[in-house]
Amino acid sequence: MATNLFDLSGKIALVSGASRGIGESIARLLAEQGAHVIVSSRKQEDCELVASSIREKGDSAEAVACHVGNMDDIQAIFSHIREAHGRLDICVNNAATNPYFGHVLDTDLGAFNKTVDVNVRGYFFMSIEAGKLMREQGSGAIVNTASINALQPGPMQGIYSITKAAVVNMTRVFAKECGPLGIRCNALLPGLTRTKFAGALFDNEDIYKEAVRTIPMGRHAEPDEMAGTVLYLVSDASSYTNGEIIVVDGGLTT
Repeated sequence: MATNLFDLSGKIALVSGASRGIGESIARLLAEQGAHVIVSSRKQEDCELVASSIREKGDSAEAVACHVGNMDDIQAIFSHIREAHGRLDICVNNAATNPYFGHVLDTDLGAFNKTVDVNVRGYFFMSIEAGKLMREQGSGAIVNTASINALQPGPMQGIYSITKAAVVNMTRVFAKECGPLGIRCNALLPGLTRTKFAGALFDNEDIYKEAVRTIPMGRHAEPDEMAGTVLYLVSDASSYTNGEIIVVDGGLTT
């Protein structure tokens, strides 16, 4: 008999950074499993392209733009969720930025602030607003997309790596303080994945070859290979999984 542990029917899910890459793959998989998915990223038209294609397949989705580096946008999207749905079962913090690729000593204040505002402050307040809704219903699951850079800094990615390390500890903070409220919080740490976001790594042949050389599986990942871990973390299959940091990197960090 088939398991229904991964059935998300009736669940409301918010996925940020869902207009492409890993976020898009996550949104599509959660919708396929029965969730109503709120597809979010900075541009409404990009969100709508993904949401409409999900609906064309017979699944449920809507598009709501939100720049997680903008506090007004965060307030607006959660006001919409409260008014339109009255609950939130799943929040996947996946939107991120990495505007600077170079030696850490040459990091300027603009790149620093932008990276911290999106990757740390954005995740923090998205989790707070999601947690407030989840607290009211006594249940919920938050998943943060971090990176293996949280464990071993990526070359020429200093401030990005620092923010992703912050996301790991943020995940544990929310898991510890919100667990008693019925809210679980876990993190996905992707390895080298072919996305537009990671374009700088793929465009630099020397860095790419060195990265692949150190991956036991001998290849990079595709976005769809990250989505399954998130499905596990937001489903009943992980009902006792809280505060975990799950690395999906083909064995690189071993």
